[in-house]
Amino acid sequence: MMIERNIYLQRLIDRKENGMIKVITGIRRCGKSYLLFNIYRDWLINSGVSEDHIIMVGLDDEQNEELLDRKLLGEYVRSKITDESTYYIVLDEIQLVEGFEKLLNGLNRIKNADIYVTGSNSRFLSSDILTEFRGRGDEVRIYPLSFSEFYSVFNGTKTEAWREYSLYGGMPQIVEQRRPEQKENFLKNLFKKVYLDDIISRNNLRGDNIMDILVNILASSVGSNTNPNKLANTFVSNGYKGVSNKTIATYIDCLIDAFLISKASRYD
Repeated sequence: MMIERNIYLQRLIDRKENGMIKVITGIRRCGKSYLLFNIYRDWLINSGVSEDHIIMVGLDDEQNEELLDRKLLGEYVRSKITDESTYYIVLDEIQLVEGFEKLLNGLNRIKNADIYVTGSNSRFLSSDILTEFRGRGDEVRIYPLSFSEFYSVFNGTKTEAWREYSLYGGMPQIVEQRRPEQKENFLKNLFKKVYLDDIISRNNLRGDNIMDILVNILASSVGSNTNPNKLANTFVSNGYKGVSNKTIATYIDCLIDAFLISKASRYD
């Protein structure tokens, strides 16, 4: 099933061969890889780009495990560049490569290389790349499906589509699940195994249920003003006396880095 994501496709087209490293960020499983490996690749080919001038590497694929070595990955990419025509280089989940900044700096010096990287952690990408390359990094933030995108592949009325969308959200894989229990299990597993466990292990957080409780509190506070002090007081009132506002602030930063939540500042 091909889900058209024309807004993001156009953003990539607008940045094509602009001399900058395109940094595609967003929550895991929101469609970053699909956008590049399928939609953008098809557009390039239909625009006349030869397939052997599109170099795509999924770094979270176990078949590419040896390419997690920065030098080997650089050698692999350079070995594919055999003439002076433009090559389109896509490196998926680049944050898995230690020292990726040096790799990208080197690849960006290749005159006929147009570079795109994806990642699911803003701390590694948005800050590191955009700072490291001083104006040579160009971020494109990807979100789950909008209602318009969701409805374009939904088999039913607009009212039925909205009911589904408002209940289950816009993660692209949801449209492939047929039964309610399948959708619920998919989202629960995605949240627990892919999001929370990954955040906790990556950031060496406490192995208790503080993060789980915090997410539930935040989810039930949509539209309400809150801050680490208020949240810490909520924990204390529920018997979690060892949870400080500093701990809450750290956990919130981890959720923001993983694109699970966004910070909204007051301007009044």
